Amino acid sequence: MKVLVIDIGGSHVKFKVWGQRLKEKFDSGKKLTPQIMVREVLAKAALWEYDVVSIGYPGPVIHGRPASDPPNLGKGWVRFNFEKHFCKPIKIINDAAMQALGSYNGGRMLFLGLGTGVGSALILDDIIVPLDLGDLAYNKDKTLAEVLGKAGLKETGRTVWEKSLHRVADHLVSAFRADYLVIGGGNAKLLKALPEKARRGSNNKAFAGGARLWRSRGGTATPQKHTWLVA
Repeated sequence: MKVLVIDIGGSHVKFKVWGQRLKEKFDSGKKLTPQIMVREVLAKAALWEYDVVSIGYPGPVIHGRPASDPPNLGKGWVRFNFEKHFCKPIKIINDAAMQALGSYNGGRMLFLGLGTGVGSALILDDIIVPLDLGDLAYNKDKTLAEVLGKAGLKETGRTVWEKSLHRVADHLVSAFRADYLVIGGGNAKLLKALPEKARRGSNNKAFAGGARLWRSRGGTATPQKHTWLVA
């Protein structure tokens, strides 16, 4: 089964058919609506063959549907019928959770995605738990997202930002009793040293995660079998 994976970000929308080299992208931003996203993907992927679609969505996803419009994109995502417009079976998951799934190697894994904000997820065996750790307080004035996101990096500089990340990572790994931590997102590459129990992820793992959504842990692909449970 061929899976078209779409990774929607605040700056770009990236997509490819898993297992194939060709990858496309276009700009996103505050004017990007779901109608525009679908139109652009279908136009650029007009000659591609795929059976199902996975979408990594930059916001909360509840029961397989967007729960709110992202602040850095246009409006209309919550009630949009993606399956009708793509004419394919669809699975939608939070973008950080999708990248986490692509990075998962078993056990209890905590994922932090460092980008504009802070994405997060926990995976326990075959259960994916999307998190909003960026909303937690770092101190009395700022949240984790404000300190570890793009704005915090720009404000404090890389050295202070990295020290803050190490402090947060140690506390979170301990609190969640994680076997290991994966640090992904576009700014993960800026880290000179990784926290204990941590390894560096990659934005390309989002495509692997989107493909995994349709596969059992043994590797079988089927649109009917929901092996990965998204909490």
